[in-house]
Amino acid sequence: MKHTLKLGCIADDFTGASDAASFLVKGGLQTVLLNGVPLQPLDVSACDAIVIALKTRAGDPHIAVGEAMKAVEWLQAVGTEHFYVKYCSTFDSTEQGNIGPVCDAVLDKLQAPYTLLCPSLPVNGRIVRDGILYVNGVPLEESPMKNHPLNPMHKSYLPDLMGPQSRYETLVLAQAELASPEVQRQLSVFSQTHEHFYVVPEYATDDDGRHIAAQFGALAVLTGGSGLLEALAQQYAQHEAGGPAAACGTQGGALMLAGSCSAATLGQIAYFQSHGGISLKLDPAKLLDHSQTAAGIWDFVQQHHDADVLLYSSESAAYLNRIRETDLHRYANILEETIAHLAVLALQSGSQRFTRLIVAGGETAGAVTKSLGFNAYWIGPSVAPGVPIMTPVNKTDVRIVLKSGNFGQEDFFFRALDMTKSK
Repeated sequence: MKHTLKLGCIADDFTGASDAASFLVKGGLQTVLLNGVPLQPLDVSACDAIVIALKTRAGDPHIAVGEAMKAVEWLQAVGTEHFYVKYCSTFDSTEQGNIGPVCDAVLDKLQAPYTLLCPSLPVNGRIVRDGILYVNGVPLEESPMKNHPLNPMHKSYLPDLMGPQSRYETLVLAQAELASPEVQRQLSVFSQTHEHFYVVPEYATDDDGRHIAAQFGALAVLTGGSGLLEALAQQYAQHEAGGPAAACGTQGGALMLAGSCSAATLGQIAYFQSHGGISLKLDPAKLLDHSQTAAGIWDFVQQHHDADVLLYSSESAAYLNRIRETDLHRYANILEETIAHLAVLALQSGSQRFTRLIVAGGETAGAVTKSLGFNAYWIGPSVAPGVPIMTPVNKTDVRIVLKSGNFGQEDFFFRALDMTKSK
């Protein structure tokens, strides 16, 4: 009998993919994370779920759709039962895309009449009530996401967020409607006049997620943040995750790399520094004029040969707003290039000097993983909700932790160091 994947997920960046994979593992599915669509045949018989990390959150929507279609076609070819389009729980997207165009294309490809928009992740403070996305108790447009360097968010009502970038209508279901036995008939009637459409259910608690998974888990495709994935995994699971995915600590030192400018990451950096952590700030202007260099930064790391070191470029919202129209993209490019180079140096340093990389920020993580060249990872336990420890399939002495900027506790870096170190 041909092996079938219970779930195939495509994510719009690498930290989002690791976030998704962590909740699938928690829900009981043996999960492998792939960095892009495989170019060679891959044996999927040892896993229940596969998450494919793309780099499609920003940039040209047409390119994003093309990459998503390649991922869907690959997942179809290996026998996938259910599909999931994973985007950020803060719905990072502009009015031109890319969430809408990608979801539209997947609906068309799978010939699905409708799907859900479920960005909720209650454990991290993202919930949906009456179609409005809240972040830690305030509407999205009033949260720190209004200052996001690439996709500042100025709306909170999901139909308003989705409308400008999708060809299809969005229907909001209130809690009472969702709980009604007539809801499926209501959706059937709506589908008679709408070839494709989206449904936004009330989703404020983990119980809501389990109810949504039970009611809509049979759909060919679902979309959302990582919150719904644990409930779906519990529904699809046939056994508990184990084997290679359970690996945790390893010998060797750790290099921490932070590019996120989120309030959470800024707080985590400050906590690490105030509790004796060794750190160095990367300055993009100095990197561009060569008064600070990757070689000089690496010398700093080498000088602290017995310590775990944090290198960071994170800045305040006020600073980002000041440079947004002039230097933001130049600065972002040189920082990503430098941080990725330093990550490669760390894993090439030999003698197990560095076997652990802890990275904060989605764009930063994408640049790092691309430079490292690892294409597949077993997913292990999580340092924080949505932030798993990953083991490259072909380099099992290495541990990598990638976190979205807004994720993690104040002492995140110390937790990650402790959990990835061999006891």
